[in-house]
Parts: sequence; structure tokens; C-alpha cells
Amino acid sequence: MIEYTGADGVAEIVLNAPARRNAVGLDDLHALAAAYDRAEADGARAVLLRGEGPSFCAGRDISGVDPSTDDVGGYLDETLAPLLRRMAAFPAPTFAVAHGACLGVGLGLLIATDVVYVADTARIGSPFAALGATLDSGGHALFAERLGIHATLDLIYTGRLLSGEEAVRAGLFSRVLPAAEVQDATSLAAVRAAAGPTAAFRASKRIVSAIRDERLGLWDAMALENRAQAALAATDDYREGFAAFQAKRAPSFTGH
Repeated sequence: MIEYTGADGVAEIVLNAPARRNAVGLDDLHALAAAYDRAEADGARAVLLRGEGPSFCAGRDISGVDPSTDDVGGYLDETLAPLLRRMAAFPAPTFAVAHGACLGVGLGLLIATDVVYVADTARIGSPFAALGATLDSGGHALFAERLGIHATLDLIYTGRLLSGEEAVRAGLFSRVLPAAEVQDATSLAAVRAAAGPTAAFRASKRIVSAIRDERLGLWDAMALENRAQAALAATDDYREGFAAFQAKRAPSFTGH
């Protein structure tokens, strides 16, 4: 179900089980983790994650799951959470295409991605109330932070899904695009990022993560920026960027 290809510095990871709307089981999560490991080993300078067919990911594949014996805690704590942490910490820009159903674990995969372009036809959220379950995969944190407590609980209690436009307007994800354009636009963004100063991008990713996780204020965040800039000044890309600007030519970055 999980497919991997690489070109132009971009590792493309595809959820390819459209018959089940790319719902993921335990083996799929292990395969996703292996794909991100491979991308890092290959030196990918960007990652593109997408789903084949009409949906990105409809969540966990519960077909054939017996709730009386299901180890859902193990699925979430021992496999899903480490995967999402691994995705979020990937040492290069990551991009995802959100279209169709983006539910439950599918929402979590998007939350763990740096940049998410959303189709206007996307449906985002968690209809878990119908299962007697609760929102997982980091959805509570994202929704409460961006939507507020009242709107978050309204979505959870009613099971209503957000449209792509609503999700982007609320600041959940990067931008909304027509469904016919979103994949090409996301692919182009990934290729452009891979050709950019990825060491500098990696530094910005660490800073933004620290601001989120450590709740840094202005001056602490600025101190991180200053240290990152000082370290980047010793890189080839920093020198190339200055030389290209001074020579009025396009830079040629290597990521080093």
C-alpha cells in the first residue's frame, strides 16, 4: 500500500489503497516509518506525501478489528505516535496533499507535515462519535489551539467535518486550491524547496517547533534565530546566497 519514489531531490510517499480510501493498518504505519527512514537515508531534500484515489486517508483501517481484543493503546502509543514524531522531525521540508477524506489518523499525518495544501473538496476532522471513540492523532491540540474550545467540542460532539476552505481559513493548514490543481501545486512546491537552502529551512523548522513545543516568547525565539544564523554563516549555501545576490544571478544551493 505504501509506495516510494525519488526524483529531483524529492522523496514521494504514496498511500495507495484507494478501495479503502487509504485507511491505514498497523503494517501500513510500519511501512510509512520505513519510507521516511529511506527518504532520510537517500538524502532527500524534501518529502511529498499524498494519497491515491479520491481520498488522502480515511483514518485507521478497522475492517476485521474485534473491539473486545483490539489493542488500540498499543496501536496509538507504540506505533502511531512514534511515526508522527518521526515525520514531524524529518530533517528537510515536508509537504502533503489533502483531498477527499482526511480523517482520524489521516488528520494526524497532515498535522505531522510541515506544509499542507488542501483541495477545496477535502473533508477534514473526526467522525469518531459514531464509533464511541474520541479524536486522536493530535487533533485535540491542533483544533483547540486554532479553533478555540467551543468550536473544537462542537466538531467533536456533532462529528461535522471541515471543508478545505474552512480548515485553511481557520489556520489549520497552508492553503486551499481547486481539487484539479492541488497535487501539481504541492509537487511543484516540494521540488522548489528541494532546490533551496535546505540547511536554512531545517533551522527554521527547529525554531518553529521549539516555539510551539516550549511556548517561547519573542526574545527567546530571537535568541534561537541568532544562534541559527551564526551557524548558517559557515555553510556553503550561505556563501553561495550572498555571492549570487551580489552578482545578480540565481543561486545554486546544495543543502550544505
